[in-house]
Formats: sequence, C-alpha cells, structure tokens
Amino acid sequence: MILSCSHISKAFATDVVLDDISFHIEDYEKAAIVGINGAGKTTLLRVIVGEMEPDSGQAVLAKGKTLGYLAQHQDLTSHRSIYDELLEVKRPVIEMEERIRSLEQQMKHVTGRELEQMLETYTRLTHQFELAEGYSYRSEIIGVLKGLGFTEEDFPREISTLSGGQKTRVSLGKLLLSRPDIILLDEPTNHLDMSSIAWLENYLLNYKGAVIIVAHDRYFLDKIATKIIELESGRSSVYLGNYTAYSQKKALVREAQMKAYLNQQQEIRHQEEVIRKLRSFNREKSIKRAESREKMLSRIDVLDKPAEINDEMNLRLEPDTVSGEDVLTIRNLSKSFGSNHLFSNVDIDIRRGERVAIIGDNGTGKTTLLKIINRLLPADAGEITLGSRVSIAYYDQDYQVLHMEKTLFDELQDAYPEMNNTRVRSILAAFLFTGDDVFKRIEDLSGGERGRVSLAKLMLAPANFLILDEPTNHLDITSKEILEDALNHYTGTVLYVSHDRYFINRTATRILELAGEQFINYIGNYDYYLEKRDLMAQLYLGSAEGSGANGPSGQAGPVPDAFNATPWAAAAASSGSSDTGTRQAWQEKKEEQARQRKRQNDLKKTEDAIAAFEDRNNRLDELLSQPEVATDVAKLVEINKEKEEIKAQLETLYESWEALAEDA
Repeated sequence: MILSCSHISKAFATDVVLDDISFHIEDYEKAAIVGINGAGKTTLLRVIVGEMEPDSGQAVLAKGKTLGYLAQHQDLTSHRSIYDELLEVKRPVIEMEERIRSLEQQMKHVTGRELEQMLETYTRLTHQFELAEGYSYRSEIIGVLKGLGFTEEDFPREISTLSGGQKTRVSLGKLLLSRPDIILLDEPTNHLDMSSIAWLENYLLNYKGAVIIVAHDRYFLDKIATKIIELESGRSSVYLGNYTAYSQKKALVREAQMKAYLNQQQEIRHQEEVIRKLRSFNREKSIKRAESREKMLSRIDVLDKPAEINDEMNLRLEPDTVSGEDVLTIRNLSKSFGSNHLFSNVDIDIRRGERVAIIGDNGTGKTTLLKIINRLLPADAGEITLGSRVSIAYYDQDYQVLHMEKTLFDELQDAYPEMNNTRVRSILAAFLFTGDDVFKRIEDLSGGERGRVSLAKLMLAPANFLILDEPTNHLDITSKEILEDALNHYTGTVLYVSHDRYFINRTATRILELAGEQFINYIGNYDYYLEKRDLMAQLYLGSAEGSGANGPSGQAGPVPDAFNATPWAAAAASSGSSDTGTRQAWQEKKEEQARQRKRQNDLKKTEDAIAAFEDRNNRLDELLSQPEVATDVAKLVEINKEKEEIKAQLETLYESWEALAEDA
C-alpha cells in the first residue's frame, strides 16, 4: 500500500465537504475520484498533498515514497524556454553526466592510486547514470513534449508568453518526467486535444507507479482507472473497475438503496397509523402499547432518500419551428491567419436532424469554422448558406454570448424580456442557481458556472440549429449525461466541436475530422470513427499526398467529406509554371478526382451487393431451420441450390472488393 486515507473530514463554516472519507491506494494502482462539481474532489487532493489541513483524519504516504501533484490551474512563471523548463527536471542526471565527462578528462592526466579512485567513482556514476536512463533523457523530454501537443517550433518559446492551458501542459510534462511513486492529477485532460489525451492514456497505463485522477472525461477514465472513488454528499464509496463498471454497479446500488428507503418509509407510515389507532382507543393498555411502538420507532435509523441520478439539472431543448431539409451549405470555404493555413476550398452539407461532431487537434481551425458560420470571423473565400427557416443558437466556449457586467437574473431577463420574474428564477434554479446566486455578476462566476448560464440561454432560444463549441467543458459527469440526453431527444440539427470522446460517442450521427487542412467524413459515432480511421486516412490522405487530388463533397456514405479541390490558378501560383501547363495539370487533377469518385462509387456498390447477398443467405438459413421446410425435400433442394449460387456470387464480389480497395 502506497497511500492510506483514514477518516478525513473537512468543512468550510457550516458546509461539510468531506465527511469521514477512507480509502487506500496500492502500489501501481490507477484510481479515479469522481463526483459532481462541488463534491470535494479537489479539496481531497489538496488534503492528500498537504496543501490543506483536514478537520480530522489523515492521509499517510508510505515511507520513502515520493508524490507529485498537478493542480487544475498553473501559475508557472519562468524566463526559460519550454524545452529548458523540462530539461531542468533532469538537472540531477545532467550534473551526473557533466561529472562523468569531467572524470573522463581528468583520468587522462593521472596514474596510480589516484587513477584507481577515479575509475571507481567513474564506474559507480556510470552505473547510476544508466539506472536513471541518462542516455535517453533528451529523447524522453522531446517525446513528452510532442505527446502533450507541442511542436518543435514551440520548444524555444518562453514560458512567460504561454497561455494558461499551455502552462498546465508544461507543468504536466515536468511532473511526468520527475517520475514520482504516486501521481495526483486534477483534470489533466482539460487542455489536451484528442491525440494528446490518447498519448497520456498510454503513458499512464504503462507508468511504473500509482496514479490518482480527478477527471470528467469518462472515455479517459474507462481506459485508465481500475478503481473508482466516488464522493457524494460528503461521503465516499469505492468501486473496483473502470468508469463503465462503476456506473453499472452504482445503478444497482442506487436501486437497492431506493427500495430500502421506500420499504422503510412504508413501515414508518404503517407504525404511525397503528400508533394513532391505538391512542384513539383511549384505553390504558392501548396507550402503553402505542408508547412502546413510539419508542421502537424513535430508535430506527432513518435512511436518507437517495438522490436521483439526473435530478441535479433539468435541460429540455425543442425548436419552435421546423427548418428545411438543407440546414447548412458551405462551398469553397478557406481561412488562413498569415502563413497558418487552416483549411481551403471546404465543402460541407448538413441536413435537418443530423448531429455532426467536428474533431481534430488543437489549432487546426475547428472553433474558427464555427465562428465563421456565426459571422464572428470573416472567411478568406467561399460561401455559407443557411437553409429555409433555419434559426441558430450558438454556445461559445469563450462565453462571448454572455455579458460579464450583468447579473445572472438580468442576463436571462434582458435576453427574453417576455419572461416574468418567477419564470427567470425557475430556469436558473433548473441550472443550480438558487436564492441570492441569481444576483451574482457573470464575471464573478467560475468557468463551470458560466457554462451553465450559457446552457440556460441555449435552452430558452427558439432555435432549430444548435452550434456548440466544447459544450461539456467544465460540466460534471451528471450534467454531461443530462446534456447528452437532451441532444439525443432534440428534433432540430446540431453541429458541435468537442474533445469529449464519450460525449461524441453518445450523441454524434456523423463526424467530420479536420486533419491536414481537410475534412474527412465518417457516418457514425466515435466507435465507428476509431474503426474506420486508419483505412480512411490511408485511402484519402495517402491519395491526396500522392496526387494532390481530393475526393467529392461528403454526403451520407463512407467516403471523405469536404475535400479540397485546388483551383488551377492556385496551382499556377505555387508551381510557377505557364498558364497552359497549369491548366493541363489542373485538368489532369480533375480527371483523377473523377476516377477516384468512380472507384469509391464502385466500392460502395460492391459493399451494398455483398450486404444484400449475405442478408439473403441469412434468410435462407432461417428457412432451413423451420420444421415444415426441413421435411420438404423439393424445397430443401431449391434452397440449397440458391445458397450455392449466392456462395459463388459472394466469392466473386469479395475478390472484386479487394481489388477495388487496393486500387483506391
């Protein structure tokens, strides 16, 4: 056991945050602390690392073990570069290396006993250097920086010039490189893109130490956690397994708790009725029996009513009007910031009822696309057309739709003046703002609270097209699940950017991945994207690199969506060739695009034919299992003959598909 937490309690004035919390962490164990916002997760971490004194109880780290802690917010101040800041973590190894190099030089000029002593020191140091992986520490630093989303161009950047999120990533890198025996991470994925989160997952899975994570990223917790420590109403419960296993066990426990509560309440009501009846008899014997029952009732340990899973926040989204079938049409859209080209000649079509997720690494232009659609940024080129009767509601991760100087009450009432005071208060109460909270100013709220205000405004908007930028940021898991259910029952159209893979998996009907300045279309949720990602990258991105050609604009189908189609004029500018030669090159590219479209169409037709034959074969198998068919010789012969024909057709189609896929 590396860490023991025993009977930890902590209160702020009359608000009891932690009440008799006990659990332990074994060596190499990966544990997660979960709970709604305000449950005391960060407070518990601060108690464990010694930043906060508990009112009672203690956290004990095993003797000789080291602990590292990453808080949510980092105020890292340094004039070093990013690379040098991480290099400083390896200062003991660097000094050891310098000492070894110095000894190598000194041994050239000494002999006898002095040389023997130096050789002994040299042997000891080189052994320690090897144990500390001194020969690979520079490549380790580069690997960690790249894994956390920094490019080599970022390495020389001074720490003082970085954003808060970038400083947090630097601090995370320093912590990982220091390799403590137990790592405590408070929301480590908040400032990471999908690639970096996947890298961190793999790093922590293989980490030779224990890990405690506070996170709302359920996909991340599913991959990492082997134990879940739940904080609820100040108390703790421990569940073995990952987040999904915890959710299932929690549902069973909650069901049992509710059943026990209802049974006890029924028994209490029964006893109270008996007592009332006995007293109504007004006889000494009856009154004594009533008093005896009252004493028994007073000794009952009354169970608290379990909180409902989704009773913390109520969110219902419903459009006032139905839009046309075509909701959004984008043609030849391009955007750059100086030499940073985000995307070019993008074509996107979004239909009514779709829930489209845009994914991609940080800095690729996802949020920029949403801002262009909402007219908050100008496009360099291209057209954006909204369909008939389309009304947009925009959820901005920077909360630009909120007025920082206003109170919560004024923010809603000014936006919807037709609402009376009671209606405004009830809406805010649904998002956990009660009492005097409604008179807080927006600028005084936390990020999570501002997110809830934005969601409240979103719920009231009479829109049929929701555009959401990182809607789950700062939401706790319960609130995320409520938002997921609301979007899944929403009859309008949704376009959103998110890094929350669990959220995407539950809500998306289509995914657009922004990679290599292009959008690739996946008709399905995140699991489908993972299944098809490598194939699509090979089919499309490999082809694009080889020929410069791009596929067709995406409709529903397993083909890339919104590909670049570079105009001949741009090709001329980049190659410097003559207009005639450029026109010819452009024409060749267009022909290659047409050939690629035909190959993709042939591939799709072949897949459809295979599916049809396989479906027919399955139906024939069902027929063969029916008793009346099994005794009909003529019917059996007919069915078996058709199955043989289908088998031959499928063999041919399988070969055709392999050839088409290889050609594509």
